[in-house]
Amino acid sequence: MAGMEGFTDADVRSTLVRTLRLLAVLTVVGMGMVGWKMGWRSAVFLLVGAAISGTGLWEWMRLMSAVMARMDEGAEAKPMGLVLTGFFLRLGLTIVVLYVSLKFLNGSVIALAVGLGLGIASLTFEAIRMARTWTV
Repeated sequence: MAGMEGFTDADVRSTLVRTLRLLAVLTVVGMGMVGWKMGWRSAVFLLVGAAISGTGLWEWMRLMSAVMARMDEGAEAKPMGLVLTGFFLRLGLTIVVLYVSLKFLNGSVIALAVGLGLGIASLTFEAIRMARTWTV
């Protein structure tokens, strides 16, 4: 990939898949460390945060794919109503999962925040990696 002009939908998809893979690895490592230091409930909190972050990235990819397909003439696009319904259902489910985990798990909220931040950290790492590729 020589520059931004050569950046395709497939590149976006592969970047987000690499981000999700990195998120999964960081989650497993983080769960081990948090579970060892703070207990299994905090490790589950980290998992919940990372799962919310990962599903957010996945839904973002689906939403952007649907928008990009509409911008490309002749491309097969999923119905936008279906994509938006999935997006908002995930947001509602996120609220329910957060409420239930906070109410019943009694783990460290910091572990939950770290889990949520792992998605941002993974995406940032991939962005830096891509920027390095473009400038080298």
